[in-house]
Amino acid sequence: MKIEPITVSELNRYMKNKVADDEFLNSVFVRGEISNFKNHYSGHMYFTLKDENSLIKCVMFKTSTATLKFMPKDGMKVLVLGSVSVFERDGVYQIYCKAMQEDGMGSLHEEFERLKNKLEQEGLFEQERKKKIPIMPKIIGVLTSKTGSVIRDIINVSTRRNPNVYLRLLPVPVQGEGAAEKIAKAISTMNEQNLADVIIIARGGGSLEDLWPFNEEIVARAIAESEIPVISAVGHETDFTIADFVADLRAPTPSAAAELAVADINQIKNRIENNRNQLKHLLKNKIEVMKLRYEKCMHSRVYTNPLQPINEAYFKIDNLTKNIQNAIQIKLQGNKSDFAKMISKLETLSPLHTLMRGYTVTQKENKIVNSVKLLQKEDIVQLKFYDGEAEAKIL
Repeated sequence: MKIEPITVSELNRYMKNKVADDEFLNSVFVRGEISNFKNHYSGHMYFTLKDENSLIKCVMFKTSTATLKFMPKDGMKVLVLGSVSVFERDGVYQIYCKAMQEDGMGSLHEEFERLKNKLEQEGLFEQERKKKIPIMPKIIGVLTSKTGSVIRDIINVSTRRNPNVYLRLLPVPVQGEGAAEKIAKAISTMNEQNLADVIIIARGGGSLEDLWPFNEEIVARAIAESEIPVISAVGHETDFTIADFVADLRAPTPSAAAELAVADINQIKNRIENNRNQLKHLLKNKIEVMKLRYEKCMHSRVYTNPLQPINEAYFKIDNLTKNIQNAIQIKLQGNKSDFAKMISKLETLSPLHTLMRGYTVTQKENKIVNSVKLLQKEDIVQLKFYDGEAEAKIL
């Protein structure tokens, strides 16, 4: 079997697609030490992330570096969140970083990783178990502090996108001791009393300690058990919590959560209007097509001369009848000829024909005598002529 060679570009493209199809590589959280750091004039950052045994190239584009709270440098230990992909031109794989933070949180970070791994093993992060966010929810349940910019941003965005949507605020503490238990209780209350069509859990940015209630197992379990879809909008775009991984949808900011939960009523109206116009256009075209088909049908021979197909059918039947009759006549003539020949042969072979030439058939006791040895003196025999029979006595 001959194997056709491929180009280097085709191989690199194949590897890139293979890596892109791996769900694990689409969202990796990696710890390492920065080396070969370059802050490009374009705003992009290029560096290598290494540990004691290995290293991997990383790139962080300008759109992501704008949210960094520190300036990376060589020798700094960091945590990066991003996706792994193949740089097709050079045939190397690297991490495309979306977020980065200093790795100095010690036990909190270890607890974060421990719980994250535990819940991930249980399947709480699986995409298959996540519920769809309703397209047009009537009631948005909001779990956040009753004061501050978060609730104001959600109200402003929601009412701007759809003034008819109803926001139901269930105030909860978003940091400090006991906050996790109250957040989990509020989620349960929303479900038990069916208070909303979708729930937004939100708070502003902060340190890992400030966001810790949203990294508690009790909150993660409450989100996973919620029958109402949950949108997590905790911290800034670069902040990730356990609640983000378990929630049915993660929003980078509270304002973005409101945009994801509340459909833009003007866009929906425009879409309805566009669909209506499109249906009108399609219906008009359909009518025109049906009209043309009708006119074509009315000008066809079926309507202008409806008896013509019947007459053509009669003509075909007449031809078929004549052909059948001719075939029968030819067959009869052939059979008559064959019959005459057979009669002639039979007459030639007939015993009566032989008797007419003067021969007779001798029988004794209804058995043909074909030898003189079968006769004795005084025997009575029957002689069969062509025109009759007679008896004779053997002398």
